[in-house]
Parts: sequence; C-alpha cells; structure tokens
Amino acid sequence: MFKKKKIPKAFPVKVSTMDAEMEFNLRMKATGQELFDLVCRTIGLRETWYFGLQFQDSKGYAWLKMEKRVLDQDVNQDPEPSVSFLFLAKFYPEDVSEELVQEITQHLFFLQVKQSILNMDWYVSPEASVLLASYAVQAKYGDYDENNPQPGRLANEDLLPQRVIDQYKMTREMWEDRIMVWYTDHKGMSRDEAEMEYLKIAQDLDMYGVKYFMIFNKKESDLWLGVTNLGLNIYEGDNKLTPKIMFPWSEIRNISFDAKKFIIKTVEKSSSNFTFYSKKLRMNKLILDLCIGNHDLFMRRRKPDPMDVQQMKAQAREEKQRRQIERSKLAREKQLREELEREKCALEQRLIQYQEEVRIAKEALQRSEEAADLLAEKSMIAEQEAMLLQQKATEAENELQRIKLSVIKTEEEKLLMENKAREAEHMVSRLVEESELRRREANELKREVDNARDSERIAKDKLMSFLSQNITPPLENHNGHNSTSMHLTHSSGSPGFDGYLHPRIPSSSDMGSPSIDLSENGHAPTSNHELPFASSHPDLVALHFNPSVNSFHGHTLIDDDTDLQDLSLEIEKEKFEYLEKSKNLHEQLRTLKNEIEELKVDEKVSYLDQIHSEQQEQGENKYSTIQKVKRGSTSSRVAFFEEL
Repeated sequence: MFKKKKIPKAFPVKVSTMDAEMEFNLRMKATGQELFDLVCRTIGLRETWYFGLQFQDSKGYAWLKMEKRVLDQDVNQDPEPSVSFLFLAKFYPEDVSEELVQEITQHLFFLQVKQSILNMDWYVSPEASVLLASYAVQAKYGDYDENNPQPGRLANEDLLPQRVIDQYKMTREMWEDRIMVWYTDHKGMSRDEAEMEYLKIAQDLDMYGVKYFMIFNKKESDLWLGVTNLGLNIYEGDNKLTPKIMFPWSEIRNISFDAKKFIIKTVEKSSSNFTFYSKKLRMNKLILDLCIGNHDLFMRRRKPDPMDVQQMKAQAREEKQRRQIERSKLAREKQLREELEREKCALEQRLIQYQEEVRIAKEALQRSEEAADLLAEKSMIAEQEAMLLQQKATEAENELQRIKLSVIKTEEEKLLMENKAREAEHMVSRLVEESELRRREANELKREVDNARDSERIAKDKLMSFLSQNITPPLENHNGHNSTSMHLTHSSGSPGFDGYLHPRIPSSSDMGSPSIDLSENGHAPTSNHELPFASSHPDLVALHFNPSVNSFHGHTLIDDDTDLQDLSLEIEKEKFEYLEKSKNLHEQLRTLKNEIEELKVDEKVSYLDQIHSEQQEQGENKYSTIQKVKRGSTSSRVAFFEEL
C-alpha cells in the first residue's frame, strides 16, 4: 500500500497539419526540437526552416520553443491526456517559385495561404479572389471535364471570402459562372503547378506574410507593427494595407526589448534608436522571435545555398523532369486513348452503318423475292395467254383458208363485173362527148343571140336618134331631167386617192414608229473598307528587390565597421525591377471588375476596399509602396515615426 505511483515514460501528442492529423507517443523529457523533427520526418518535409509548432496556452497562442522540453512549456493541459499542436508556416518566402523546392512545402503553404484568404485575415480584391478560386479548383479537381460539367458543384464550396460574397448582389451560381471562365483556361495544369500559380499571385498581396502587432510611440499614438520577410513596417490606424514607414532588415543592427519597451538599433550610427512600446511583455517576446527568424532567412537568401539545399534543388529538378516526362507520357497515352476512343466510335458508327446497309439489303432481297414471285405468276399468265393466242392463230389460219377459197369463187364474178364496168365506161365517155358537143352548140347559139340583141339595140339607138332629130322635140321625164344619163365611176383602188380623186394622207397606222429602249439596269459599284483595329493594354508590373547581405550574431545584427561599409556598398547596388504581369490576365481582371461593379452594394464596401481602389487608380502596388516608404535616411524615418 506504500508503493510509489508509477510515472509514465511517454505521453500522447496530437499534431495537426493543414490536411492531416498525426498522433505520437513522446517521451517525457523530449524537447520541442525532437517533436518538430518527428513531424517533419513523418510528412517527408526537408525545408523545415519555414515552419513551427503552435499551441494554445492560457494567455493565447504561442510557438513551441525548440530548445526547451515540451512539458516544461505552458502547453494547454486539457482533461484529455493528449497535447495538441498545429504545424504551421511561421515564416514566408520572398519568391515562392525560387525558394520553395519540395512539393510538400508548396502544398502546405498553399493550404495555409488559402485559409488566411478565406478567413479574411488577408485582404484580397474581389476580382483577384475569383482568379485565386479558379486555381484552387484546378488544384482540387484537375482539368475541366466538358463531358461532365456538373453545374452547381462549385457553388456549394468555400472558394471566396464571405466579405466578397456579401459585397455584391450575386448568387453563388453567378460567382460559379465567373470562376468557370478562368477554370476552363487552366486545362492541362497539374496540381503542383496550379498551387504554385496560386502562391505567385498571393505573394503580391499587401498583407502576404505580415504579422501585425498593436504598438504605440512616445506620443501614445495607436499604430500597427508589421513583421515581414523584408523588414519592419509601420501602419497607421485601420489601414493595414499601406505602410507609412519601412525599415528593411539591411538597415537594422540590433534588436532588444526591456519590459514593454522595444529598442531597434539601426546601421546608421548618426540615427537615433527606433523605439516603440507594446501593451504586453509576451508580445515583445513573440516580436523578437519573429524578427530573429525572418532576419535569419533574409540573410540565408542572400548567401549561396548550402549543400543540403543544393541537393534538394537538384533532386527537385530531377523529380520535376521525371514528372514532366511522366506527364508527357500520360499526355501521349491520353491522346492515344482519345484517338482509340475516336476510332472505336468511328468503327461503331461504321458497324451501325453496315448493319443498316445489311438491313436495307435484306429488305431489298425480300422485295426482289416478292417481285420474282410476281414475275413467275406473270410468266404463267403469259404462257396461258400465249396458248390462247396460238389457238386463235390456228383459227385465224383456218378462216384465212376459207376466205381464200371464197375469194377464188368470186374471181369469176369479178371478171364479169369488170367487163360490165368497161362497157359502162365506154357508154359514159360517149355521153360526155355528146354533152360537150351540145354545150358548144349552146354556146354558139348564145353568142349568136347576144350578137343579135346588140345589133337590135344599136339599130334601136340609131332609130331613136334619128327620130329625135328629125320628127319631134326632145322628151323630158317627169322629173325634168334628160332620160339619158351618164354614170362616172371612180376607182379608189389606187393608194393615195379617195373616191373623189383627192390625195389621201397616210395615217399613223401606215407609218412605223421607232422606239428606243433607254432603260438601264446597272448598279454603281460599291466597296466596303474595314479599318484595322488595334488595342493596347497597359503593362502592369510588380517590383522585386534583393536587399543587401549583412551578418547576424545572436541578437546583434552588425558588429564591425567593415560589415557596415560592405552593407552600405551593397545597399547602393540594390536594383528594383518591375516584373511584367500577363496582359491577358490583367485585362480579364479589369473586365470582371467592370462586369460586377454594377452589382456592388455600396454599404458593404469596407475601408480597405476604398484604400485598394485608390491604390489602383494611382497605379500603385505592394512593391512600389515599399519603395516609396523606404525613401530617405533612416534617421528621417525614425523622426517621422515619432511624429505619427
């Protein structure tokens, strides 16, 4: 009964990444570094310098210290025996395409950045959020399947920040239509490529990788301190997008804090210290931890890669080439499958066509057989008709023989009739001659009668003339005219004269009227000239830079004047280059913004939306703003901070 209670040798630990949960049995004296290495080995992560283990303690969230034991830290002691941690990115790269080597690293950053955007921890414009959502859909579902579009699938997913959805009078289906426009353009893009494109766009956001802390200066003005991978930013009021001042890591020599007072010594010796105050001592520890880690990575990026990183990059290149070869093989196989499918479909179509032709041939054969049966019946009928005709021909021949016999009998009668006909012809000719003789005699008699009448009339006229001249005066008829009258007859048969010998005027009917057809059916040639249309789009560029290299030993960043001289020379050599963005992409963003502008709810427009719109109107972006707030000497920026 007095035995000592047995102390357990291990305790359960639960670690959650962005897409998985892991459970371990950790020994009681294990340090944070042991747990962190165990998680990295489990998920196969080698780029460990970006990540950390976060836990929830009694005062809020904190990062697990690597050098201390896990149980010696203020981990949340729940009634449950296990201890929970979150495996998250603690620091962010400057250029994701150059710095992130492993695919697992890219995937973890993609999931965390997407969650920060959807949770509205970072500000994203509505049009950019739609573009990011299209890459997220490509990474999750792959290529858009035109044969199986599945409308409404994206509307039920969490792809856009709620702030963007509430800001416009648009349904989720309308947002889905906008996302689908870009989603269909990403065809052929693999998951890692889509996630990398997502991160490339996200790293240009103003709030990308910025850890914000509430601070105040000597005037007790409420300000925001932003710890970034490039340096320290100072923000004013509610504006977390546009920093007022920036101190790059290349200008910072030493970082320390005393209670709530945070002191930053700059490289410029003539400049006073950059001092600000926080409300909690715990916050200063977290700020210092983040500053040390970001500065270490800042220095690491500006030095040659260590051997392990070079090996990782070489392996990543080989793996990328291998994946490209496999992807090309898969593409070729897919193309061959598609060709085989097309050939299969063509063969099936030809088979269906052949089956249809066979069916038609069978129907034609059946019709031919029916026609043959009909022809057989017709041939039988024709044979029967031929037999009948043969019988009729025989009867006709018999009748012909009978007729011939009867003809022979009538030949004698015909000869007799011919003799009688000849006798009748002789009689008729004789009668005709006699009638002609009588006719000539009658004509002679008629002519003699006419001559006698003419002689009588002439004699009568002579007698009357003689009597009228010698015996009696002239006689008048009862109308007082002479009995003798003369009649004149004029012939109008001659053209040009009428019955009274007047010349006749030809009428219009006698004349031909010439006609001229003046009608023309032509059309004037017409031509259409098309002017070439050329449109130009402004190039949108983003500014990137490579700050100078300095050294960091413990909490002291610059130790001697030689390093300061080298640093100043390198600072003078810094060049900021604007990277040209895709014209097509920005044109699509502008088009989408103009399309949804009419559906915007003005009451839902936030202060950050107004600031972002002003930046776009002025042609500014994240990198041009950083260049602007770094101008001037360090001392002038420190003095400006004190006056905020």
